[in-house]
Amino acid sequence: MCTEAGAALISRKIKEDSINRVLVLACTPKTHLKVFRKVLEDSGLDQSYLEFVNIREHCTYVHMKEPEEAQEQAEDLLRAAVRKVHFIEKIPRKHLKVLPKTLIIGGGIAGIQSALDLANQGYDVYLIEKSPTIGGIMAKLDRIFPTDDCCI
Repeated sequence: MCTEAGAALISRKIKEDSINRVLVLACTPKTHLKVFRKVLEDSGLDQSYLEFVNIREHCTYVHMKEPEEAQEQAEDLLRAAVRKVHFIEKIPRKHLKVLPKTLIIGGGIAGIQSALDLANQGYDVYLIEKSPTIGGIMAKLDRIFPTDDCCI
């Protein structure tokens, strides 16, 4: 069902049978969630009405050597998802203008690097540090492992 043909079949069934919810019991949503969201969108069904259950990682991989337990867990997840789908409501979406500004709290190495990365992407960056100097713990060290470089 994750192929183009499968997506077309699902889309057609949504329209023909007036389906208003889609439950996918499959592998990871990491690779396939976008496919099924697109199917709903193309079918005129809001993406809120999609429920995705990952039985590959949550059942098959976990119980690789106990197929009966994998099957039992998959059935439990399916029963729960079927019940959940009954109560799914449309999630309202708002489009907001995002200002290219960011506030970073903490002037340690991570804060400084984040500020540089975001500034290089065109963001206005505000860096706040509670101490009078930036650098965090790193500024208190003399040398850094493993290169023995100076920290300051």
